[in-house]
Amino acid sequence: MLNFSRARTQPRSTRAMSLGGIDYVDPKKKSNFVGKILLAAALTALCIFMLKQSPRFNSPSPFSHHEIGVTHVLVTGGAGYIGSHATLRLLKDSYRVTIVDNLSRGNLGAVKVLQELFAEPGRLQFIYADLGDAKVILSQHYIKSLVVLEAMAAHGVKTFIYSSTCATYGEPEKMPITEVTPQFPINPYGKAKKMAEDIILDFHKNSDMAIMILRYFNVIGSDPEGRLGEAPRPELRVHGRISGACFDAARGIIPGLKVTGIDYKTADGTCVRDYIDVTDLVDAHVKALEKATPSKVGIYNVGTGRGRSVKEFVEACKKATGVNIKVELLPRRPGDYAEVFSDPTKIKLELNWTAQHTDLQESLRIAWRWQKEHHNGYGAPLVMPS
Repeated sequence: MLNFSRARTQPRSTRAMSLGGIDYVDPKKKSNFVGKILLAAALTALCIFMLKQSPRFNSPSPFSHHEIGVTHVLVTGGAGYIGSHATLRLLKDSYRVTIVDNLSRGNLGAVKVLQELFAEPGRLQFIYADLGDAKVILSQHYIKSLVVLEAMAAHGVKTFIYSSTCATYGEPEKMPITEVTPQFPINPYGKAKKMAEDIILDFHKNSDMAIMILRYFNVIGSDPEGRLGEAPRPELRVHGRISGACFDAARGIIPGLKVTGIDYKTADGTCVRDYIDVTDLVDAHVKALEKATPSKVGIYNVGTGRGRSVKEFVEACKKATGVNIKVELLPRRPGDYAEVFSDPTKIKLELNWTAQHTDLQESLRIAWRWQKEHHNGYGAPLVMPS
């Protein structure tokens, strides 16, 4: 090691000098210490002065006040697959957006893409935060929904759009599912969402807030222009969507696709689901936002109205990717239901919404194109401070 400090032939004493039993501090050392304090104070004062001279120092953030003609939307979970696509659409429609996400399932890379697309000041901000306490042994959907509602009421925010799920219906005896179909969820996710819906409806009884609840079905696809896609964290892939599993199998990330359950009472023995393109789903959210009415609650199914079996889905995925994906047939998985598809009549009549992207193979082809161009998703995950 090279040392460029000056050497001394005799060490300098750093002890206090003692004269007649009284300690006196070395005057040179004291002078040096006081000088450092004065220098630090001068630099601090200079920084404060320079900040105050900045034109932005006293000007409020555009996100902190209401601007006539501009609607500010808070998107919780906006770094996730659906949330990022919703944010993209809102920004395209000239909304001002704040994303709040704890990145437990979201991806900071998606936020970066959005920030680059809409770099103008006052369009988009990201806040790394958790709306609930992960240590509380209750449904996080329930807790976080209540936290958001209470905060909205405290600050005079009057419109709430809740993303729910068809899983709240469980396995109805009659198809298709309407908004009045009894809700008897049979898996934890559906039960958690049903619980959140209940607290939202109870909260609304003493509120003039405009509430919209969207129960959507199985989401697929990605941004047609290739700006965003689905990029779950590696540890979450095993619990991801069937489309993600198909793409992982096509890319060789996993050896093949596991299909659970081939003995259901359906045409080919596999589960039947209503697959909704994420672009259509986002459009439904925007229409719900536009149609929300104070003191009213709107509940809508968001689906195509057509059920497709898992076997149909796998065949469409093979054609979209051009890969003969290996399929492993396994026994049923607890909590799965045989057949679920929507009746979208109500949302068509009241919100003027109809699914437009209903070609299953085409939706998968668009999503596959993004997957091929982004082998590592949005890149290495960034770690936020705890």
